Amino acid sequence: MAVSPESGRERPVDFRAPPPSPVASGRRSCVTNDDVLTEFLESSLRVPDLVLPDKIFPKQKFIENPSSVHFDSLGAPGSDSASRMLDSIARVGCFQLVNHGIGCEFSNSAMAAAAGIFLVPPEKRAAAMRSPEKPYGFEEVHGGEEDESSELAEEFMWCREKGLESAMKRIWPLGYSHFSDKMAELQSHVEKIAERVMTVLREKCLDESASGNNGLKGEGCAGASIGTVCCILKHSKNVLDDDQWASSLRYDVIRMLIRGADYSHALCLHMCDGASEFHVYSKKGWVSFCPDKHSLIITVGDQFQALSAGRYKHVVGRPIVKSETEDRISMAFLYSPPAHAPASNDVECGGGRNTFSVGQQVMVAIALSLAYHLFVYILNKF
Repeated sequence: MAVSPESGRERPVDFRAPPPSPVASGRRSCVTNDDVLTEFLESSLRVPDLVLPDKIFPKQKFIENPSSVHFDSLGAPGSDSASRMLDSIARVGCFQLVNHGIGCEFSNSAMAAAAGIFLVPPEKRAAAMRSPEKPYGFEEVHGGEEDESSELAEEFMWCREKGLESAMKRIWPLGYSHFSDKMAELQSHVEKIAERVMTVLREKCLDESASGNNGLKGEGCAGASIGTVCCILKHSKNVLDDDQWASSLRYDVIRMLIRGADYSHALCLHMCDGASEFHVYSKKGWVSFCPDKHSLIITVGDQFQALSAGRYKHVVGRPIVKSETEDRISMAFLYSPPAHAPASNDVECGGGRNTFSVGQQVMVAIALSLAYHLFVYILNKF
């Protein structure tokens, strides 16, 4: 402690840190081989030139048309329709069904009624817009008329759902009932076709599994919670040049690949008469072909992939319609087979068979015994 000569009192010693050393203004390193060090740092810190592929988007591959199967041949004795369908599914992911019984006049009438949905003004569509809670209604359209990535089609998801019906009757009161009746009748025909196709394919899968050719399993497919869903597309008139068309198509492909698993289904039946091309998207790539006239194109979904133990892969199908004169309508029905009805002697409840407990059996035995003694007493009395 230091003593102040004026006051005679002690005061603490000042331990303030010394001022910082002056910083040299030069940037020269003190290393002797400065040039060598600089060259080493420049070479080691340089970001390597990455050679990326010119095109990361999958290329479109045109193929021959997949197999065409007559509806009447499904399940017929000696028919090879099941084998041809599965072979085409393994190669392309789809097949064509002809002579299916849905007349052109009837299908055109349903599509004309469906076209009225897209006349609903955009400001009214908000009440029936698709969402995670409501997987039906209008699909939100991204991009404007001047945006090269705008979608090629407007989309509406229809099903027999009370929520959709009430919402659409509020915003389209004059036309929705007529449209819904037409769609319900068309869906009934489509489901009968899909049920027959699914039965033939399931039996073929079971036969292949029994023969030991592959690991197919015969479990049934779980039905969708809201039943069959129909995706209605309005294909706009082609007013884009080649570059804009290619850009829009790429955007549409990416969106379809992302949206492909939205609805669990076994089969998807596409009604797209008048389509110039049909595209099939999968993990293998992107293929396209020109569909036969008046044919149903059937693609397989995730439920069929599970049924086949992964041998037949889930794909996404999309019709491409190029029309310079008018808008066109196409439909895709996403079908899930209903749960198998239990046999009459195998009534199930809550996933297990109904049985009587020991206590219930004892009560029944006592009741029968009392009834027997009462009957004997009455018989002897009278």
